[in-house]
Amino acid sequence: MLGPDNATLTIHTGRTGAAAKAGHDLTIQVTAWEASMVTGDDPSSTSVEVTVDGGSLRVLEGHGGMQKLGDDDKADIAKTIDDEVLKREQITFRSTSVEPSADGGTLHVAGDLTLHGTTHPLAVDVVLAGDGTLSATATIKQTDWGMKPYSTLYGALKVADEVQISLDASV
Repeated sequence: MLGPDNATLTIHTGRTGAAAKAGHDLTIQVTAWEASMVTGDDPSSTSVEVTVDGGSLRVLEGHGGMQKLGDDDKADIAKTIDDEVLKREQITFRSTSVEPSADGGTLHVAGDLTLHGTTHPLAVDVVLAGDGTLSATATIKQTDWGMKPYSTLYGALKVADEVQISLDASV
């Protein structure tokens, strides 16, 4: 079982629009989540499930921008994510297939991501390092899940549609 006590789940956003220089690329940590993998004798019977509390995202840092991102700014962004973007809805990923690579160093995990009440397929490669760590990165487009990327300044500053999700753990 993985979760915030032994792994990190982060979201990385970018910015677009005419006023993109004024905004920040954000690193957001998910503070309440769990992931489990059930293995069987046959790799085809392996399953992965991840559950995320959509109200548990907290801004760690912002890069770029016209001025430094302060604690009040981080709190305001977290509130906007909670109230307007994710609306504190649960996010889930359930695998439909898990296939190990020939060398055993990577698992190709395909499944369904449910976000904002919409479910779509998502595939991710989980890299298993010899030192007991694992990592995975996936990129999603918010609009594929019916989400309108956050914007301000009459649309001149927007969060980029593509968001990167990263998982890092020691197992």
